Amino acid sequence: MSARTLPLLFLNLGGEMLYILDQRLRAQSIPGEKARKDEWTDVDRKRVMNDIITTMFNKKFMEELFKPQELYSKKALRTVYDRLAHASIMRLNQASMDKLYDLMTMAFKYQVLLCPRPKDILLVTFNHLDAIKDFIYDSPGIMNQVDETFRQLIDTYSCLSAGEFQFIRQTLLVFFQDMHIRVSIFLKDKVQNSNGRFVLPISGPVPWGTEVPGLIRIFNQKGDEVKRTEFTTDGNYVTPQREGSFDLYGDRVLKLGTNMYSVSRPVETHMSGSSKNLASHAKEDITPNPLAKEELNFLARLLGGLEVKKPGGSETGFRLNLFTTDEEEEHAALTRPEELSYKVINIEATQ
Repeated sequence: MSARTLPLLFLNLGGEMLYILDQRLRAQSIPGEKARKDEWTDVDRKRVMNDIITTMFNKKFMEELFKPQELYSKKALRTVYDRLAHASIMRLNQASMDKLYDLMTMAFKYQVLLCPRPKDILLVTFNHLDAIKDFIYDSPGIMNQVDETFRQLIDTYSCLSAGEFQFIRQTLLVFFQDMHIRVSIFLKDKVQNSNGRFVLPISGPVPWGTEVPGLIRIFNQKGDEVKRTEFTTDGNYVTPQREGSFDLYGDRVLKLGTNMYSVSRPVETHMSGSSKNLASHAKEDITPNPLAKEELNFLARLLGGLEVKKPGGSETGFRLNLFTTDEEEEHAALTRPEELSYKVINIEATQ
């Protein structure tokens, strides 16, 4: 397992979380002059986005995140996102938080699967950070925090070999391998099957630095080419015109990791049969986890860097529903397998 995977996993999932929250907040916002005290306005949306991004890119938190370390369990990472999602006046019920996390993880899993080269995972991360900067374009202080993380990414990952990036990609795929949540956008676009597994294309641009398949070259012992044989392929492959930019600013070329919710579309998640079976067997494994203590230490360090602001004064926080109606949210909470509903772990993480 690669010890350099955690920052990429956290930042990409965090970017997907911000895409979803922004889309839902915009959908539920009411013009300021017409809004009641308990209704969202665009000012509230901006405040929520700014608070979460400020917390997400907190300097101490990023210092802990970028330390070489192995990934821990999904529940441990989920606890960090629970804390992060509630870093402002927004409040999510358990069912909505479950749905948010499902959408985040399945979107990034799809992006990892589709990356032409393992190194392109870094371009996916840069796409997320570019979009996050668009959310806070009028907040230079927060922009500087994001740019500092950008520089950390460049310093940490620009010198890694192709083999090390392959190791990172494999670590991510192991993390996602048992997650098969069906998402309506993916189902409608026919990139996901009814069992929650993704359909990978056999056409399109080949990875940068490689050639379109269809030619076999044969060399002699001296290294001279002596024969060529052509063959036909089932896919329609093209050569990419240029490589995406790995600089602080630039054209990433790759579109994976950009905001797929920029056009308003209803998004639902459904448990696939295989995921339900995994849930039904979850209680059978009662073997003590040897990493439990390390996980708690890991969480304590990360959460200790998250400076979460609680609503002050008369503010009680606004509730955000990721479902179409309150009834749908209540039904989801009742039908969600108990084993897949994560509880927030409160850890004393004072310095």
